[in-house]
Amino acid sequence: MNQDRNPPIERTGTATAPAAHSQPDGTVTVPVSQEEVAITTRVVDTGRGVRVSKTVTEQPEEVREILWQDSMDVRRVPVDKVVAQAPPSRYEGDTLVVPVLEEILVVQKRYRIKEELHITRVRKQHEHRETVPLRVEDVRVEAFDDGRPGDRHHPSQQEENES
Repeated sequence: MNQDRNPPIERTGTATAPAAHSQPDGTVTVPVSQEEVAITTRVVDTGRGVRVSKTVTEQPEEVREILWQDSMDVRRVPVDKVVAQAPPSRYEGDTLVVPVLEEILVVQKRYRIKEELHITRVRKQHEHRETVPLRVEDVRVEAFDDGRPGDRHHPSQQEENES
């Protein structure tokens, strides 16, 4: 709803100025008048408004990212070595060496390394591609009239103005 741009003006006071009066002593009395204004506003429904509409669409978007994948390469290495006590696991560079033990029966008990597991991390790089939907909003704002008579945008008056 819109407010009037030119609100009505109400005038108070007399329409004509009163006449001057002469006094017997020769003085003239002149009445002084003053106009007053009172301004008021009123709400007027013009039938005009705004319509807002929003649509959401999805657009495919390809994303590319470099991913890492770790796997373990396990090799069995035969050793066949007799030792006095069990050796701990150890690293040789990036490779973890885990001794696999076996007890053998002799007059004495000794350790013999039967084999070692050499475990190496193998890192491979590959590119991953995937299409994912992304949402996009589009907003449309349009003015409209409800077609009341007297509106300057009324369809029947537009046709008359065009002819």
